Amino acid sequence: MKKAILIIIFITSAVCARAQQDAQVTQYIFNGIYINPAYSGYKEDLYVQSYYRSQWVGITGAPKSFAVAGDGSFMNGNVGLGVVLTNDQIGAQSVLTGYINYAYRIRVGENENSRLAFGLAAGMMQLGIDGSKLNAVQPGDAAVPVSSQSRIAPDANFGIYYSTENYFAGVSATNILARFVLKKDESNILVPIPQPHFYLTAGALISINDQTKFKPVVLLKDDVKGPTSLDVDGFILLNERLSFGAFYRSSVKLYPKNNLQNDLPSQNAFGGIIEFFATPNLRIGYSYDHALNALSNYNYGSHEFSVGLYIDKVGSNRTGSYSGSDGRRCYKF
Repeated sequence: MKKAILIIIFITSAVCARAQQDAQVTQYIFNGIYINPAYSGYKEDLYVQSYYRSQWVGITGAPKSFAVAGDGSFMNGNVGLGVVLTNDQIGAQSVLTGYINYAYRIRVGENENSRLAFGLAAGMMQLGIDGSKLNAVQPGDAAVPVSSQSRIAPDANFGIYYSTENYFAGVSATNILARFVLKKDESNILVPIPQPHFYLTAGALISINDQTKFKPVVLLKDDVKGPTSLDVDGFILLNERLSFGAFYRSSVKLYPKNNLQNDLPSQNAFGGIIEFFATPNLRIGYSYDHALNALSNYNYGSHEFSVGLYIDKVGSNRTGSYSGSDGRRCYKF
């Protein structure tokens, strides 16, 4: 049965090779910079973060993702700058990206905490395939590489992010440029071509009492060709240090897509997320996904770890407190 699952993964990869999907990220609420360049500088502080995700543990060739990012605000909070590096692997395919983010952050009204940001990311993308991990059905098939092959292309992302002390909303598009550079290259149909992805996010911070807050968050993700994905999350924040919650992920039908089966199941996954401030400057996150599809009986779930470090600016008086530049750091989205 495991061999059958491996075949399913490979066939899925081959079918999607001309429309590579972005990596799944469960902790997007802690790592907004990975899906929206306008998020750069939102936390005000200098902030370095990273995450590692192992999906469908126990299945050989299942997706794995690693990313590192850093960002900060400058010019009195009016400009956000960031750097994002990601490495995604699924089976024999790999995607390595690097972006430099710029966000122009406009104050809305008299409140310093209300900002409307427009962000742009420019960078490079390397897409590859390791032929040593492939077995051709017909030995000597010229379409199946026997060594590693890759292609490099410029890419760009764009986003808008609006935030206040109590809620936020964002919209973004990724993989805008690379597909137009690579789509005419038919040298190897197994090397993936990135597909533009569109994200819509929104969330709120609701006070229950002085020690307890509630954070509801939603994410809508679409790549035009595949199923539209909806994440619904809910978090409880206790004592300004510990957040824990659950999420549910499902596909939704927003508009007709001719290339999709009509009987695809809508349920995808559910799981839990936890975030803890070990110190005023160090946050740690973990999430677990349990699949609700046909793979649920053949893997040990998906695990995602994240860590973030706030770097106090010169002259800052925030050390020793859980406060950020415009509110508690733990209140940030």
